[in-house]
Amino acid sequence: MVSARPTFYVLLLIVPAFLLISSTCSASTTSGVERVQVRRFAGGANEVNHGVVSWGSKTRTKRSVLEGRNGGNSSLVLAAERTRRKDPLDNLNYYTGGWNITNKHYFASAGFTAAPLFLVAAIWFVAIGLCMLLTCICFCCFGGRSYGYSRTAYALSLILLSLFTIAAVVGSVVLYTGQGRFHNTTTEILKYVVRQADSTVYNLMNVSDYLTAAKQAGVENVSLPSDVQNRIDQVDAKIKSAASTLKSETDKNRNRINDILDVVRKILIIVAAVMLAVALLGFLFSILGLQCLVCILVILGWILVAVTFILSGVFLALYNIAGDTCVAMDQWNKNPTAHTALDDILPCVDTTAAQETLSESKTVTFQLVGVVNGLIANVSNVNLPPAAGRLSYNQSGPLVPLLCNPFNPDKTARKCAAGEADLTNATQVWKNYVCRVSTNNVCTTVGRLTPSMYQQMSSAANVSYGLYHYGPFLTDLLDCTFVRDTFNRIHDDHCDDLKRFSKWIHVGLALVSAAVALSLIFWLLYARERRHRKYTKLVDARSHQDSYESKGPR
Repeated sequence: MVSARPTFYVLLLIVPAFLLISSTCSASTTSGVERVQVRRFAGGANEVNHGVVSWGSKTRTKRSVLEGRNGGNSSLVLAAERTRRKDPLDNLNYYTGGWNITNKHYFASAGFTAAPLFLVAAIWFVAIGLCMLLTCICFCCFGGRSYGYSRTAYALSLILLSLFTIAAVVGSVVLYTGQGRFHNTTTEILKYVVRQADSTVYNLMNVSDYLTAAKQAGVENVSLPSDVQNRIDQVDAKIKSAASTLKSETDKNRNRINDILDVVRKILIIVAAVMLAVALLGFLFSILGLQCLVCILVILGWILVAVTFILSGVFLALYNIAGDTCVAMDQWNKNPTAHTALDDILPCVDTTAAQETLSESKTVTFQLVGVVNGLIANVSNVNLPPAAGRLSYNQSGPLVPLLCNPFNPDKTARKCAAGEADLTNATQVWKNYVCRVSTNNVCTTVGRLTPSMYQQMSSAANVSYGLYHYGPFLTDLLDCTFVRDTFNRIHDDHCDDLKRFSKWIHVGLALVSAAVALSLIFWLLYARERRHRKYTKLVDARSHQDSYESKGPR
């Protein structure tokens, strides 16, 4: 047997690969978020108290649902401690702006947590490229005439090649599964936020419709005062403008995010499939001894490994951003009235505008009920003589119940008195008091309401009920309950999955990258050992044949 002598170019490939994998293992440790106690915030902050920063004259204005701008004197820096990372765009100084997806420095600092993986990708690309170049030079200069063979090296290379191929398959499966579940989770979150926004727009438009209907509501030519109608116009204009803006922004953001998610999903599926195919084909070609095809796959794998290391770094940064977002939502829920970067995603309503809308809806409800009850008390329930003109239409029978007014004159809540018709069923109750009328609108049967009066009273009652029904919705807008509920739901139901599956993608990419990186080394090593083994057996066979012939037959 010829003694085994590992060639120079194999060592050149193996050593950098193991160094690369070692640095990959340390990358996940060094890429973690540095958690340091925050003492002072940059940017002119005057005071820090439980994460609320007073900004003085540099108050940041925020978009609200009912008003375009909303001033204030405090801002909440979300996830301030967690996001305190080195910022490569600011000379590696620590970023102190907290969670803010509109800030390039936030993204730069989050991306910097993946710097070790980006460095690994660069080292791999350069080092393996140089190794392949040196291999070509050595082969051209010294030729490939050294044929050492060892059963141990042959068996070990085959075992390691098989293990790394299995690792590549596992990494591809983890990557494919992770991307599928990550896509489902992010899609569910997006759908939920869009549903919340659409629900808000729908309710705002319903309030607008009821306010518009209230202007035209009236009974027997008695309607709301002109000053109330003017205030309705002002509030209605704000509501329609806000609803339209929120709808258009939601649709635009939904389409943009869906496009991004689809592109990310396709890229990850392609990467998982290609890396799996490369690992399996490389194993197959090595086993079959197809040296030329192995060399082609080595070049392809060299590029793909660098790309997957970069993608792994991107998803490590994404994993950190997902964690930041969940922490930011949790902190915001504890301080829902402070201005934050989350206002850019789902803003709270401006307090003044929301209060104005809620107050006006109570005023309209109170006065509409007053108009209806005035007609009932002064016309329907009074037996007027024929001299009263059209107000006397032969009304008779039991008295019509008054409509329950849910508000006192000071707009506080009021309980219904005994005998009053509730807003929820007043139209059904009043049906029992409608009479049949003649051609000149005079009752011909017992009853105190003509069909036209009943229709007008029902319309007014329905408008009042609609505005009263949307009171809790407007209250939720006022104290930001709807936004808090949205973020609570995302935090409780989706945050763990979002972080888990983004980590799956990162781990899957790192695993398949490392496995293919080592596999391509052992493709060459095993192919070399296989070729040498075959040559050695051929030489041994010829030596045995020559020895047999030299001795001759006996």
